[in-house]
Amino acid sequence: MIAHSNEPHVSARVATAVHISSTLSNVEIRGGDATFTGIQFDSRLIEPNDLFAALTGADFDGHSYIDQAIAQGASVLLVEHHVDRDIPQIVVPDARAALAPISAAFYGHPSREMTTIGLTGTDGKTTTSYILDGILRQYRLSTGMIGTIGIRIGTGREYHLPHQTTPESNLIQGYLREMVECDVSHAIVEATSHGLAMHRLDGVRFTHAGVTNITHEHLEFHKTIENYRAAKAILVERVAEERGVVVLNADDEGAMSLAPIANNTDLLTFSASGKPAHLRATSVEISAHGSRFDLAFSGNTFPIELPMVGEFNVANTLCAVGLALSLSVPMEVIVDALAVSLGVPGRMLRVDEGQTFSVIVDYAHTPESLTKILTLLRTLHPGGKLIVVTGSAGERDVAKRPLQGAVCARLADVSVFTDEDPRNEDPESIISEIAEGAIEAGGIEGSSFFRITDRREAIEHAFAMATAGDCVLLAGKGHETSIIQGFEHIPWNEEAVARELLSRS
Repeated sequence: MIAHSNEPHVSARVATAVHISSTLSNVEIRGGDATFTGIQFDSRLIEPNDLFAALTGADFDGHSYIDQAIAQGASVLLVEHHVDRDIPQIVVPDARAALAPISAAFYGHPSREMTTIGLTGTDGKTTTSYILDGILRQYRLSTGMIGTIGIRIGTGREYHLPHQTTPESNLIQGYLREMVECDVSHAIVEATSHGLAMHRLDGVRFTHAGVTNITHEHLEFHKTIENYRAAKAILVERVAEERGVVVLNADDEGAMSLAPIANNTDLLTFSASGKPAHLRATSVEISAHGSRFDLAFSGNTFPIELPMVGEFNVANTLCAVGLALSLSVPMEVIVDALAVSLGVPGRMLRVDEGQTFSVIVDYAHTPESLTKILTLLRTLHPGGKLIVVTGSAGERDVAKRPLQGAVCARLADVSVFTDEDPRNEDPESIISEIAEGAIEAGGIEGSSFFRITDRREAIEHAFAMATAGDCVLLAGKGHETSIIQGFEHIPWNEEAVARELLSRS
């Protein structure tokens, strides 16, 4: 397990336990008052005069690390029950829920000092964030981003937190404060269902929201699709409270299920399939080098050239355009920005070492995203085999595993099921659940699919099967820099591994 110290760089701040607790209800102060100058939930990162938040989670209970936090100089504890230690304590029913308003107050509610845009959805959040960011920067706005790839503040500062799209609330508020201090005017935040449900985004003032889609994901945490949608709905509810703007995907039932919640907002819809919507893509043409389409909006049509492939990226683009228009960016600026829109690290990344077949690295890890990318790659490689290497994360949505296997069996010629992030689950059991879905969909082990637990060996096996004109998709890791085994992050770079294996063949 790694301790991450990508702390926000902000001007010195100070608060007291009693004053900061005034923002909370159902709170008790034990052991007197004390000042603190920082907030941490990881005891290993505590510095003198920090507040230590004892968070409880699936794997660890922060209350077990209180002595370490005190030894390293913590001056205040945020706990869910009084502990027998001679130190001021803020006692609350839910430390994670309390951490958010405490952090927002400690950092001076930074989201109130800029425009904060939330993006949620099962797929497409990161790509939409990058497209929107490119448009806003083309309009000479100063932007910041918090999401899957990491945190960017203005043009000169970046942080990377592995395997967590939405950081804990103290970090969120700290990064937003740093953005304010760096004169960022617009913050783009990927709002995951976990982040929303687990209070990480409490205290953030969102005035704009985009919803890409809501399909099948994270049911290991939410239990039902209804709960999953309800978590996503929190973002729309927050924007409705501000009477802001919500942009929804008219092609997606899950996204449109949130429309009633957007009653108090300016609601914009988009469709990449030509359905009735405020923004529609028509005459869509997809090639191996990009996409073009006509954008219909408000009685006008605008030709769009996009150096990104796939109808799903047309949809992501429409979502970003809707948000940009709601931020008063002129359409001519939007059109120019889209023409030079950069790709996202680890998304549809081509790896070329002179081999006779195509190799694509992508983050696709849900049944929906695999369906989209495999369908796209089939159209781009009509004469060759389509080979996919994929897995499924341990301790995450179990129900999606056979669905992934079924998608691969239907849409790929050959699949290799392998490790993704097994965590504390048995890797072979995870792969077996994926394989069961493939078999039900007509897959034949040893012919149309293989089980190879070691990811490097799985990729090597896929390359060995590929011939001229084929396409190999390496799905699920994308930009990530590690594979999680147990609690350990094993360094991993999918692109680098692919290049190494290709250069040796």
